[in-house]
Amino acid sequence: MDISEFDYVVVGSGSAGSVLGGRLSENPETSVAVLEAGQETNQWYVKVPLAVILMIPSKLNNWAFDTVPQKGMNGRVGYQPRGKGLGGSTAINGMVYIRGNRWDYDHWASLGNDGWSYEDVLPYFLRSEHNERIDDDYHGQGGPLNVADRRTDNPLPLAYIDAMHKAGLPLNPDFNGATQDGVGICQVTMKDGERWSAARAFLLPHMGVRKNLAVMTGAHVSRVLFDGRRAIGVEFERGGKVQRVMARKEVILSAGAIQSPHILMLSGVGPADQLRPHNITVVHDLPGVGENFQDHPDVALVYRTTSADTYGVSVKGVLRLLREILRYRRTRRGLIASNIAESSGFIRTDPDLPAPDIQMGFLPAILDNHGRTLHRGHGYSSHVILLRPKSRGKISLKTADPRVPPDIDPAFLEHPDDIEVMLKGFKIVRELDKAPGMAGVRGEEMFTADAKTDDDIRELLKQRVDTIYHPVGTCKMGNDAMAVVDNQLRVHGIEGLRVVDASIMPTIVGGNTSAPTMMIAEKASDMILSVQ
Repeated sequence: MDISEFDYVVVGSGSAGSVLGGRLSENPETSVAVLEAGQETNQWYVKVPLAVILMIPSKLNNWAFDTVPQKGMNGRVGYQPRGKGLGGSTAINGMVYIRGNRWDYDHWASLGNDGWSYEDVLPYFLRSEHNERIDDDYHGQGGPLNVADRRTDNPLPLAYIDAMHKAGLPLNPDFNGATQDGVGICQVTMKDGERWSAARAFLLPHMGVRKNLAVMTGAHVSRVLFDGRRAIGVEFERGGKVQRVMARKEVILSAGAIQSPHILMLSGVGPADQLRPHNITVVHDLPGVGENFQDHPDVALVYRTTSADTYGVSVKGVLRLLREILRYRRTRRGLIASNIAESSGFIRTDPDLPAPDIQMGFLPAILDNHGRTLHRGHGYSSHVILLRPKSRGKISLKTADPRVPPDIDPAFLEHPDDIEVMLKGFKIVRELDKAPGMAGVRGEEMFTADAKTDDDIRELLKQRVDTIYHPVGTCKMGNDAMAVVDNQLRVHGIEGLRVVDASIMPTIVGGNTSAPTMMIAEKASDMILSVQ
């Protein structure tokens, strides 16, 4: 068995792990190991933005998990794509840079998590960011994470935004600024027309350069090692060999909302009544591990169109794609530079709400079953995303074999309020979709036209809702009986062990989760280094 030793051992190289690897190794006197189960992500289909259509529906750099059958979805099995490789999900996602709402972080603080209000976390968003267009109190300059405007020149997302504005929604040029409400074009984590993942921003520039940073790919972590209740290292399999890496100071789990709680339970930290049936020695009975699972449920209204500004399966579409490949090679602009999810909007189903509860999304493509079910012709998708679901699912052990994924249960639509809010959102968005500005391109409503009554729509939601890829909350931060980490992200009852990723969110943010997860890691790096 191979054994090595570092000050800090980081498990996972996604949105959080890449940030930690880069930030903790800035001090040449501090040694850091980052373990990643996937491989390096320098392939062309990672760098090219449009190639997201290849990765999310497939197993390219993707764990491609399935959920358990969902009661609220008529027993359907849901899909949970998660990045596998350097950069984690930032190597396969839609690159949308949205931080959530000010209210989200103030709510975290109100739950007893001192230091996590909006004013507390904003400096860490700014520290990460280099914004190509916006330089104000809400945006950073000079950070490693490049944030840019779209480079597609596609007029259809702009036409959609104009139509929504004329239908009554305010224009919003910056969803991360003073207000989130309204419609606009999303900024993206891209640079020079290429995907700018967390690994490209924080990790890859230092690999092979900093002697105190070791990045091990193909390293599948099976468990954390303990001396009593102190974490001292991790065990992993690499190249068919079982290896260990020891941590002089801390082990940091950054494997994400599905795999961080899975590793904790495999290591003997979690609900004792789950661990004992699998003959796992209980190091610490921590009942909240794997609980509090939250995700954003999504449903799309899909319309056929004859517009040439959409992506589609047709002779016309293939010919256009070939032309656009040549254009991209020359200019790094055009269709190939698209993240597809170029425009968005935030609305409130009740004006008295403290923040938007529905996110709209416009994609100039027919999106069905995460792109795994293809349809001939062209169309566009108008998405309805529930931002603050009340349903709470869980991650639970299926077996003690670390190669077998856990049971994943988002519990979509199980809380009755969730389907009612989505019903309201669906009706609002469907009415907005009828705006005169879209009349020239809007065709047949493909999958939802027969849903006329409220009961029809409720049934439709059960048949078509699934994730928009934002799982969080399974190692929640707090000081109640079901909390897993404290406000310093230290695992309750254990020394030398932290969790730093989206799993620590006590409640899901109202927006995309990649940027908030990088912020969490930026803040955690300061916490960790302050106790050296």
